[in-house]
Amino acid sequence: MTATHSYRQSSGQSSGQARVEDLICRAEPSVSFDFYPPRAGKTAERLYRSIEELVPLGPSFVTVGYGTGPVTRARTHELVLRIRRMTGLTVVTHLTCLGCSKSEIAQLVGTYHEEGIRNILALRGERSGANAKARPFSEADGKHERDFPHAADLVRFIKREFPEISVGAGCHCEGHRETPNRLLEMEHLRAKVDAGADWLVTQLFFDNREFYDFQARCRMAGIEVAILAGIMPVVSKKDMHRIAELSPSTRFPAQLLKAVDRVSSDAMVRNVGTTWATGQVFDLIENQVDGIHLFTRNRSRAALEIYRALGMSEPKDSGAEASDEQSPSG
Repeated sequence: MTATHSYRQSSGQSSGQARVEDLICRAEPSVSFDFYPPRAGKTAERLYRSIEELVPLGPSFVTVGYGTGPVTRARTHELVLRIRRMTGLTVVTHLTCLGCSKSEIAQLVGTYHEEGIRNILALRGERSGANAKARPFSEADGKHERDFPHAADLVRFIKREFPEISVGAGCHCEGHRETPNRLLEMEHLRAKVDAGADWLVTQLFFDNREFYDFQARCRMAGIEVAILAGIMPVVSKKDMHRIAELSPSTRFPAQLLKAVDRVSSDAMVRNVGTTWATGQVFDLIENQVDGIHLFTRNRSRAALEIYRALGMSEPKDSGAEASDEQSPSG
């Protein structure tokens, strides 16, 4: 996409970088979007077009996914700065610490800090699944893991070295495959908050009851920071299987599975997925959750349809593309 591609700045947004926890408090409800760095060519054009179509919805902020290698990290950096420069939105960069030394993290965060980025989503990163295929775990990774064995260590490091940066952390309302003990899992999450995490965002889920129970357990554990609900519409049957492989703890409600089984094409599955996600968002808003984080997969259609269906906005017809087979990175 050329540099002359036009963007519209959402109303009420300035070029400054507000802290995410403050933005969450201002919005009722807070809705944010997740993007990930494109490779090149048509995928990049699609991303920039989607951003242009979603900016008028006035998201509280947007996040940009983060890869494990230097090439994808550079793409993340480029996209973070481009979105901020062209839209004026507050941008949150993902940052993973797996395989990174303290000096590498200090340099990365320092660069973002110098460029005015004041919000980071601190994640450990995954050793298995898609990331492992892209870059196998090495001896160097094991050496550096002593610097950041857990995401809480990354949170603590950022807050100590860059105290003015707002740090978010991930959480799994349906459990994490590496911590089947749900009591121990809550202790690990509490460690992230004690280390300085200012807000949390969940992995995707399809059953709101799982989120509400998780939220209640967090409050019982003394975790009082904002918890954003991660929502991602299903786009195909192949997509569902990929989600199940990448996140084995994800529960697919029987009603959703029945609805998907009744249709024969991916286009119809996509409609089912968007309808289901719309119902989730409506219910979450009714229950006054702290915020909703939509994983866009670099496409605007689902978010636009959810907004229209719930009367949250009346954007112009975007002509958004219909197909979507790719899951988000990071």
